[in-house]
Amino acid sequence: MEEKQNKNGQEFALTCPIPISEYDTITIAHGGGGTLMHQLIQKMFLSQFDNPYINLQHDGAILEFENKKIAFSTDTYVVQPIFFPGGDIGELSVYGTVNDLAMCGAKPRFISLGFVLEEGLKVEELWRIVLSIQKAAKRCGVKIVTGDTKVVERGKADKIFINTTGVGEIISEISPFNCKVGDDIIISGDIGEHGIAIMAARGGLNFETSIKSDTAPLNHLIEKLLRNSQNIHVLRDPTRGGVASTLNEIAESANVGIEIYEDKLPIGDQVRAACEILGFDPLYVANEGKFIAFVDPNDSEKILQIIQSDPLGKNAQIIGKVVANHKKTVIMKTSIGSNRIVDMISGEQLPRIC
Repeated sequence: MEEKQNKNGQEFALTCPIPISEYDTITIAHGGGGTLMHQLIQKMFLSQFDNPYINLQHDGAILEFENKKIAFSTDTYVVQPIFFPGGDIGELSVYGTVNDLAMCGAKPRFISLGFVLEEGLKVEELWRIVLSIQKAAKRCGVKIVTGDTKVVERGKADKIFINTTGVGEIISEISPFNCKVGDDIIISGDIGEHGIAIMAARGGLNFETSIKSDTAPLNHLIEKLLRNSQNIHVLRDPTRGGVASTLNEIAESANVGIEIYEDKLPIGDQVRAACEILGFDPLYVANEGKFIAFVDPNDSEKILQIIQSDPLGKNAQIIGKVVANHKKTVIMKTSIGSNRIVDMISGEQLPRIC
């Protein structure tokens, strides 16, 4: 701790909440959705920006104006490569923010766009991305209403970075604190497709697969669910850090235990094979078109059927349950009958996936 004096001569302490002795610079793992990112957000950001809105630690903030509640969310996209099997950075930026709003129980309405363009980016590539954004916004039913453009020197931005901010109208207020013991946990489909598709698209990995990213807008399906059930307690899309990190975040926020069943996890054969070859755990691989729902067990079969009736949820499964014991911990019941702790990933299996 270092002592300083302010302009009035009063002493104050300059301390850093991140363990400097271990990490004196930011690493790529600090953005991976795992333990290091969690520590960075908790100890450095939330400790200084403390307020009831941000403390919810949801996919967006729930704000109220004149007795009307809205959801407000922002995200920045740095995926590499910018074009990948099943999508590109343009539609990913729209769908990602739309999905975050939907996870708050909101109907997305408006989006902003911020571009950071690198000198040397081909105009034809930018045009492809702009058209992709336009198509994605139309599919989601949102309007792009404001934006910003910056250009940086060659080598400073890896072609293009995109920031999107979204506003949506609350249909049913969803919060991780609504999680209840006894809730069934539903995943809307096969996991790990986005992360494996990005990996396959990167040069130098020499890994061939026909897997495409699952990037897709979830807002229409979520709206259908919320219109048909009042028993959906928590919604979350398992992007960076995958299903495992998402479940750990919810278990900690709600102070509950979570149990999942290995033989119920929907994992495609190609994703499973790729993960086995590369030493990845599918539970930690990113998704961009899936969501997790915590629902009342009396309504779970009805909710599951609604999800499965939609093309985006045809492989949905009930994968677990909220329990009263082992609070703040996720346990997996393995296919051989043993228990395995599913912890939050410490770093990043694959950087720059969104």
